[in-house]
Amino acid sequence: MIVSIMQPGYIPWLGFFELMARVNTFVIYDDVDYDKESWRNRNRIRTPEGYTWMTVPVITKGRLGQKIIEVEIDNRQNWRKKHLKSLVQYYSKAPYFRKYIPFFEDIYGREWNMLFDLDMEIIKYFKNLFKIETKLVYSSQLKSGGQKTKRLVAICDELNASIYISANGAKPYLEVQQFDAPEIKVEWQEYEHPVYPQVFDGFISHLSIVDLLFNCGEHSFDIITSGSTSGQW
Repeated sequence: MIVSIMQPGYIPWLGFFELMARVNTFVIYDDVDYDKESWRNRNRIRTPEGYTWMTVPVITKGRLGQKIIEVEIDNRQNWRKKHLKSLVQYYSKAPYFRKYIPFFEDIYGREWNMLFDLDMEIIKYFKNLFKIETKLVYSSQLKSGGQKTKRLVAICDELNASIYISANGAKPYLEVQQFDAPEIKVEWQEYEHPVYPQVFDGFISHLSIVDLLFNCGEHSFDIITSGSTSGQW
């Protein structure tokens, strides 16, 4: 049983889906503290000058310590119109724009109250589009307790994991030795970002998955997995 645990993000990058596809169970870490100005509510898309941010405004004032699953969107701002306009402005000439823009027209045509619901609707769309069969589990629905690394170990133990694959970003704070007692092997994603054609000259990596989708369409998942260093693909 191979498990990974990740916080949900807004239209995540390629590595998020590569990690999801590599494991048997992918845990959406939804009941940890929300961190402001993070990937939870924003991501980057390509522009002629480089990149720009698409940010979903959320309500944080007076809500210190709220969990990701509790974060409300600030709909006093017309962010949905702005985000759709940005996709049209920068990707209308991309090869696969017309094929995939209807999904985003639908997303931005609906009103969203909770950030988590928006993030997961988009994540599930790409999971299905790429035919990723990995099981999704929500940490808020598990019994495992604890903080930081202890919580991750407890989740893996509850799911009978033999291998835990972590994103590289966790290296500075993950206490790997805590996985020894339940005999869970820790591996790192070590994802090498692939280069693919973009609508503007030059290549910029670590953008939202929408950049790959509009540029490469049905070839997107093959490109995603080409960045894996696990040898599994």
